[in-house]
Amino acid sequence: MAKMRAKMKVSEVIIREGHEELKMVPVCKTGSYPEDGADEDNTYAKWTPSGELKLGITNPALHGQFKPGQKFYVDFTDAE
Repeated sequence: MAKMRAKMKVSEVIIREGHEELKMVPVCKTGSYPEDGADEDNTYAKWTPSGELKLGITNPALHGQFKPGQKFYVDFTDAE
């Protein structure tokens, strides 16, 4: 399986007792792109135009580390 890299943006962090729920979506246009389209978010959005990733985080050391609007690369590599 080929490796895949997505560029995701935190869309929501829901704080619950003992854990946080993190929701991420693929990056997309949030303003104006350069006329030549040369923008990294635009490049990623072309190949992953929609989706959603939800994670439950129970590690207290990670609580409060994720904020809406932050962007992250998410790598998918075969675990076999």
